[in-house]
Amino acid sequence: MPLNYIEKILRAKVYDVAEESPLDFAPNLSARYKNPIYLKREDLQAVFSFKLRGAYNKIASLTEPAKQHGIIAASAGNHAQGVALSAKKLAIKALIVMPETTPEIKVKSVRALGANVILHGEAFDDAYTHDRQLAKEHKMTFIHPYDDAEVIAGQGTVAMEILRQNTGAIEAIFVPVGGGGLIAGIAVYAKFVRPDIKIIGVEPDDSDCLNQALKANRRVTLKQVGLFADGVAVKQIGKEPFRLARNLVDEVITVNTDEICAAIKDIFDDTRSVAEPAGALAIAGLKKYVEREQISDKTLIAIESGANINFDRLRYVAERAQVGEHREILLAVSIAEQPGSFLTFCKLLGKRSITEFNYRYSASAAAHIFVGISSNGDLEDKTDIIHRLEQKGCSVTDMTQNELAKEHIRYMVGGHAPGKINEVIYSLQFPERPGALLRFLSSLGSQWNISLFHYRNHGAAFGKVLIGVQIAQNEKVALQHCFDALGFLYTEETGNPAYQLFSGGLV
Repeated sequence: MPLNYIEKILRAKVYDVAEESPLDFAPNLSARYKNPIYLKREDLQAVFSFKLRGAYNKIASLTEPAKQHGIIAASAGNHAQGVALSAKKLAIKALIVMPETTPEIKVKSVRALGANVILHGEAFDDAYTHDRQLAKEHKMTFIHPYDDAEVIAGQGTVAMEILRQNTGAIEAIFVPVGGGGLIAGIAVYAKFVRPDIKIIGVEPDDSDCLNQALKANRRVTLKQVGLFADGVAVKQIGKEPFRLARNLVDEVITVNTDEICAAIKDIFDDTRSVAEPAGALAIAGLKKYVEREQISDKTLIAIESGANINFDRLRYVAERAQVGEHREILLAVSIAEQPGSFLTFCKLLGKRSITEFNYRYSASAAAHIFVGISSNGDLEDKTDIIHRLEQKGCSVTDMTQNELAKEHIRYMVGGHAPGKINEVIYSLQFPERPGALLRFLSSLGSQWNISLFHYRNHGAAFGKVLIGVQIAQNEKVALQHCFDALGFLYTEETGNPAYQLFSGGLV
């Protein structure tokens, strides 16, 4: 057990600027999951995130000469605000490098706290590289967001508070994981004081750098990370956090976007607060743990780590939360294209609420319907609905876990191509910045015809694009080279059943 960390945590200076956040009982979640569930409310800190603790503890520990030269950090949000507020409190010059794709609300928040902001690059890695160059040039101290002993010790004060606030038996503490500073600090302290408590990390299934590192028994670098939970979108776990976590963390649970959105709704229902996606991760993992272990009457604690969410993202969260709770089923159903078919179909559903119903005539023998149906939350309910429809001769494809269907096709039903048009389909992550669309279209030039285009703004740094291009199969490599040159993440979706049923060419 690293005893030096226990002393660092006990001596941490976080309370010069941070508050001891409450440990709130979650009555609705507790009743539904038959376990006492508590939320550690780090969203109530001055910068709406736990990041303030580690940033301040690191900055306060600097020598006077280092403070005089100033500090520098790279961040797209929560760490930046923690560093800026800490620097203001200590009257130290601060420079923050943020990606150009950072939402304006976060840039304004950092500037309002007195820090200078430089926008550089399209992603965190670009900002980080530029940040390190500036640090050398100006002899400023770099404040790492997670891979630093003083930062880890500052985050460890969260565990110190939890064990003081709840002295009874605790089954597990669920912790969101990005670079690993928070879970390392919590695990060090909790395992020293109460080794019986399980420390369980929670990561998005498309940004699981700790999960992959534990499986490989070494740090690995993810090729790409999902951007929905941007607060934990880290390609590689920190070196020092991993050294601690590999011996102290009991397991890591991964969750998908729908489950995160459902957890945001759960937190709102119990607290009337709106967590950011990364802030709701721990609750999403807690729910999966209870469902897997089938436990009851065990005290469970989740870190609600932050609430820095753009208002524009709430529409997307609301759309996906019902699916994440297993209370909405999305189906593609083929029925006979003849009078009375819709009525027959609706009768099969009985008194169930239909949440969405999309259809357009396409001069075919079969009508393809995209339908959302309310469910009771029981996974067997979906099986029963599909079985009932298939017994009556309907062809059913489950779209509930089909990302293309949920992101794009449900908004495009009826847009069939008139025939076989040599169309290939790609989904791309598109940077939300001025000129990005023009740059993209210019790179394609006029050699290929765009036959389909659908874009949605989710209030995040990156939007989602679905594009169809008329192209010969032997030209696909050249098209993908264009995508690669732009640095876009893309996936071919031509064979996706959602596209084939609702937007593919008619024959």
